[in-house]
Amino acid sequence: MERSLFGARVATYVYFVLCGTLMGAWVVHIPAVEERVGVSHATLGGLLVLLGLGAFAGMQVAGPLTDRLGARVVVPATGVLCGAALVLPGLAHDPWTLAGALLVFGFCNGGLDVSMNAHAVHVEKAYSRPVMSGFHATFSVGGVLAALVAAGATAAGAEPVVTLAGVGAVSIVIALASARVLMPATPAAEETGGGETGGGETGGEKTSPASARRATAGRVWLLAVLALMVMLCEGAANDWSALHLKDVLGASTSTAAFGYGTFAAAMTIGRLLADRLAARFGSMAILRYGAAMAGVGITLVAFGPWLWTAFAGWALFGLGLSGCVPQLFSAAGHADPAAAGANVSRVAGLGYVGMLAGPAVIGWLTHVVALNHAFVLLTLLCVTTAVGAGVLRTASTPSPRSELADTGH
Repeated sequence: MERSLFGARVATYVYFVLCGTLMGAWVVHIPAVEERVGVSHATLGGLLVLLGLGAFAGMQVAGPLTDRLGARVVVPATGVLCGAALVLPGLAHDPWTLAGALLVFGFCNGGLDVSMNAHAVHVEKAYSRPVMSGFHATFSVGGVLAALVAAGATAAGAEPVVTLAGVGAVSIVIALASARVLMPATPAAEETGGGETGGGETGGEKTSPASARRATAGRVWLLAVLALMVMLCEGAANDWSALHLKDVLGASTSTAAFGYGTFAAAMTIGRLLADRLAARFGSMAILRYGAAMAGVGITLVAFGPWLWTAFAGWALFGLGLSGCVPQLFSAAGHADPAAAGANVSRVAGLGYVGMLAGPAVIGWLTHVVALNHAFVLLTLLCVTTAVGAGVLRTASTPSPRSELADTGH
């Protein structure tokens, strides 16, 4: 049993790396695809919205499907589809075909994202200790791998469509090869009633199943709102950190690139540490104090007049945000493990809306205030998240399983 659980955990790491690699492979080829199709930056921005819409739709379909069929079926299936869809943007020859390609690729990627997170919830439940942040850290590793592969392929003179097809083909093989060690579907009868949201007793009074479901749904939507705010902050950092250093503080283009690099590195380091901290202090503490730290960091960015304050601020911002999303996804999945896929899809879907909206919201604010002062909105969102972190106190947590808790893997 310990060996099969360890194998399921390793397979989950593989799928997170795979998802990050597939998305990263598309991202690093955006300039080449834009040139091939012949669209302007403005048109490309509109087309990228379709990628987000496709991902949102894929999340809503894959979540309930994972609950019904099990992650062992849905995760590899979406991995194969996502690998196959990766080549489509490289084959696009006009805005219409690129629009269709991004919609399909986004749908498949969103399905993989939610289904692998739902499986991660079941793995975490079996371990009876936090492991979710480690999975999210490996997603970033996939992005690094994609950048390295793209750089090597470009240096060798390979066309983008060849590189995308190659990465997609390898991904399909990996997705299929890793499927056999995933955890089987978890019977709903075993999972329900184990957490605080089940139809047990609260304060000496029995809670009806309908009331319990309504309470769980309410908590999940609160988690989704918090995810929207946190991921809006992440999205803003992704698109505006380098521009902040260049346009506000006068840094060179090469120096400004380290703004995002600092944020991303801090995010990765934080996620590698967050599981141990969550095991010791609890997920609510990670969300509350992480959001507070992020608020301090982005405030330093907004008002700091020097480059070193900006770098320190972006580092604190990334470090603080790093553990927030994994705790929210985990809490959504554990709120009702029998509906982990559907609940994670709600939180991830609304969070993804925030990720897409973040850059646009900051852009709109720059019409009325300076870019650095627009970041005050992110401070307010971080403070609100810290205040609302108490919702994790009422979310279900993994039930102890003594025979698995001390596996040491």
